[in-house]
Amino acid sequence: MNNSWNCLADEVLQGKKVTKQDGLNILSVPDRDILSLLNGAYKLRYHYYANDVKLNMIVNAKSGLCPEDCGYCAQSSIANTDADKYPLLDKDSLVKGAKEAMERKAGTYCIVASGRGPTEKEVDHVTEAVKEIKQEMPLKICACLGILKEGQAERLKAAGVDRYNHNLNTHKDHHAAITTTHTYEDRERTVNHAKNAGISPCSGVIAGMGETDEQLIETLFALKELDADSVPVNFLHPVKGTPLEDRDGVAPMRSLKILAAARYILPDKEIRVSGGREVNIRSLQPLTLYAANSIFVGDYLTTGGQKVKDDHQMIEDMGFRVEQYAVPEPS
Repeated sequence: MNNSWNCLADEVLQGKKVTKQDGLNILSVPDRDILSLLNGAYKLRYHYYANDVKLNMIVNAKSGLCPEDCGYCAQSSIANTDADKYPLLDKDSLVKGAKEAMERKAGTYCIVASGRGPTEKEVDHVTEAVKEIKQEMPLKICACLGILKEGQAERLKAAGVDRYNHNLNTHKDHHAAITTTHTYEDRERTVNHAKNAGISPCSGVIAGMGETDEQLIETLFALKELDADSVPVNFLHPVKGTPLEDRDGVAPMRSLKILAAARYILPDKEIRVSGGREVNIRSLQPLTLYAANSIFVGDYLTTGGQKVKDDHQMIEDMGFRVEQYAVPEPS
């Protein structure tokens, strides 16, 4: 059994596509076999990304004030939380956030705004900030502004946005149990808008919201079908005042198995350990790097993250290295 995961990794590198049953087998692997499972996942991760770890930083560019009813979110219209509420940050604040990302050694700066989707004025605002950031800093820019209207993706692309994030979050059959103010198809459509505009698509999942194993694995296959370049794997961080406040979150060993499943199913994609890693994976966080090649540094939207220096130290202690971004040549 211990050798089977290495064998599966070798087969994947030779062109085999894992099956949904393979994914379910990964989720049900005995805890005693977790190291052999991660060893196979690491073989895939190393083949495509060596020991590089991509760092990403979020700026909560617009907080609260959201009409959607997503059950996991502290900023939703039905949440009773103390999450901050403010409109879109001014351009100088967005540029300042990019400079902070550079100081944290992040290669990707993620501009995230609450709400159903951006107004035309908000797109104008973000694009102006992105143009200035791109002139001054060698950062990749990821925008996460909600559901896009016709033509907005093209405008973001023209301004220099490299990546657009819009997570599927959960299985299409479980979607209505999490939110009713937009559909699963709305989310798919936005990812495809970004792709069609030439923006790298970023889309992922939130594990631990009551989905079945089958639904979780099928959602990873849906992301494979979407051909998302970057796949954030979030683990529910239950927030008091949200409908999911009483859920238990995801156990550390199960979290590792979910990350391994993502790597086997999406072997050549950026797998990012995302929201909830600190409270769910806890002391096992270093092991996530054997399957994932990307993390967030710093805080998330409404919840705190691990100290940046601790993330840097974790990467170094594990024998990995922060991915170096390319500095553009002077024009």
